[in-house]
Amino acid sequence: MTKKERIILFLLAALNFTNILDFMIMMPLGNFLMPHFKIGAQYFSVIVAAYPIASFISSITAAFFVDKYDRKKVLLFAYIGFLTGTICCGIAPDAAFLMAARIFTGLFGGLIGTQILSIVADTFEYEKRGRAMGSIFTAFSISSIFGVPFSLYLAKLISWHAPFLFIGIVGLVIIPMIIRFLPAMTKHLDNQTEEKISPAEVFRELSKNKSQLLALTLSGFLMMGHFLIIPFINPYMEFNVGFTKDQTPLIYMVGGVFSLMASFVIGRMADKYGKLKIYLYCASASLVPIFLITNMPAIPFYFVLCVFAIWFSFSTGRTIPAQAMISTVVNPEKRGLFMSFNASVQQLFTGLAALIAGVIVAKQSDGKILHYNWVGYLSVVIVFCTLFIAKKLAKRQGLK
Repeated sequence: MTKKERIILFLLAALNFTNILDFMIMMPLGNFLMPHFKIGAQYFSVIVAAYPIASFISSITAAFFVDKYDRKKVLLFAYIGFLTGTICCGIAPDAAFLMAARIFTGLFGGLIGTQILSIVADTFEYEKRGRAMGSIFTAFSISSIFGVPFSLYLAKLISWHAPFLFIGIVGLVIIPMIIRFLPAMTKHLDNQTEEKISPAEVFRELSKNKSQLLALTLSGFLMMGHFLIIPFINPYMEFNVGFTKDQTPLIYMVGGVFSLMASFVIGRMADKYGKLKIYLYCASASLVPIFLITNMPAIPFYFVLCVFAIWFSFSTGRTIPAQAMISTVVNPEKRGLFMSFNASVQQLFTGLAALIAGVIVAKQSDGKILHYNWVGYLSVVIVFCTLFIAKKLAKRQGLK
């Protein structure tokens, strides 16, 4: 990998860090937001879902024009809007304002993931794409290791407003670096024609492409299976299992460390041994910790950390080869279009996961979460289904 490619990956990972942290921090802040605004689990799940559903709308809309522009310019536009919304979250005086700010942030945040994945796919050949995707997904690990624990520390030390303002400050530092070091991304424009395609034609073409439909189904189910259990991890660990606000950030820190190590190792393994094989191993191995997390009794904290370390590792491990396989179903000149659909499906299923979890669980007057195990069973079933979807996709694309 060249120095230029490493710089691109570093910048995209840094930008992705703030984008992921903004979404991730909403869920563990439930311990602060529900008592502060005097809202229940259902209303909180709607606030969590507001961002990904807004992202779904913007991603679908953007799918019809993003391939006509320099990906760098689209990325900068989206990032500036995203930071504006994040700062608004940090100054929200009530739950309604916070909801509006989350929607605004999501409208721009939906474009960010699309452009990052498209830039990686345009820059790196398929043989090196697993490693490149692994580097990008280290942002999730770093968010868990440093971002979430530090943000929760700020929330406890200052207030729940502080994490959003922290993300805004970091983002303002990243913008000039993107402008200075990220080159123009216009290679995908070389093979385009002036012919205009209507949205109806795009959807008809998509509906006839079984490989793309399988890829989108895999992507959506993968996100739903993952995010069903995430929104209520912190409340469940504190109010049901009995851990304190000082202990729960360690869950994300330890999980993030193992996720970071896994992202480097699994990215290389996927390139060496085959994306499908590594995906099947990781997805299957992630089922056990899902069950343990959502059925966890009052047990020693070190055992909890072990379970989350395993879950974070294999959750990251299944995402890297999955995205590498998904990126093969479209040609470069239409990659931005498809990746917009991919990102929109991910966001939609993430939002639906939060809403479904909010409908299933209930909050008692003492803060305890009920029926969280039901959410876990549903997550296990959905992730298990992705094994068959991934096999079918790999067979159609001739992938290993």
